[in-house]
Amino acid sequence: MGLNIQPLADRVLIEPQEAETKTASGIYIPDSAKEKPQQGKVVAVGKGKKDHDMTVKVGDTVLYGKYSGSELKLDGRDYLIMREDDILAII
Repeated sequence: MGLNIQPLADRVLIEPQEAETKTASGIYIPDSAKEKPQQGKVVAVGKGKKDHDMTVKVGDTVLYGKYSGSELKLDGRDYLIMREDDILAII
């Protein structure tokens, strides 16, 4: 991927999945009604803390809370950076 960023301690950098643009029945969803995605792909992982090893690894698809993490933009793409504790599950 070529990102030049290394999260510190127990932080994880996640690329969120795109919000759904169309329902299963074929109805298009306008931008104002789209739900914020709650899953994404891990693109960078910190080294962990002295008493805490990291569970997630690069490439994992994870589920996180709706309002978890801090949004940031790198190389024109949107990412979230959050603590590993904010991740709910590995899918």
